[in-house]
Amino acid sequence: MAAILVPFRGAEGKRRLAPATPEARVALGLAMLADVLAAAVAVADTTVVTNDEAAWRVAAELEVDVRAGVPMGQGAAIGAALRRLEPVGPVLVVNADLPCLQPDDLRALLDAVPPAGIAVAPAADGTTNALALADAGLFQPLYGPGSAERFLALAGQAVTVEHPNLAHDVDTLGDLRRYELRTGPRTQMALAMAGLACVA
Repeated sequence: MAAILVPFRGAEGKRRLAPATPEARVALGLAMLADVLAAAVAVADTTVVTNDEAAWRVAAELEVDVRAGVPMGQGAAIGAALRRLEPVGPVLVVNADLPCLQPDDLRALLDAVPPAGIAVAPAADGTTNALALADAGLFQPLYGPGSAERFLALAGQAVTVEHPNLAHDVDTLGDLRRYELRTGPRTQMALAMAGLACVA
């Protein structure tokens, strides 16, 4: 049985969403997390990996487990969460800033995992938006610039999964504007409430 981990640095992590106000950035970060979790729980048991209390409330609303008390940094936090995860088979690690994500995208990533290998969904800049590991023991904390290639080199069998919903992560307000009509309902609502939604 598969498991999904969603690391979340914090509700204030998306500073590049300016000129949105700090309050709007927090709301958008949590809304994107909620849309990712809604897609994930339709596929497998899901855990949010975070020390952020606002994210705990989002997780509770969606009946998603939380792994708190983790180290700073995405790689270290995921490594700690994986060490506490009971053996479950394949593990997906999915970033929280993929607001267009749908359950079928995660199923496709899971289906692509080679036996004893890794499937990687890269971002356009060469970083990593999502991973699918045949076994949690394959994970290494390799995030950062160029990480997609490093993850692909981890296992003898590794594949790249190219899909817009997995590739289109959000770093800036411009990203959100480009993807807005494809984003999940929580993200669209947060954009509207912040007065940032595009006017048709």
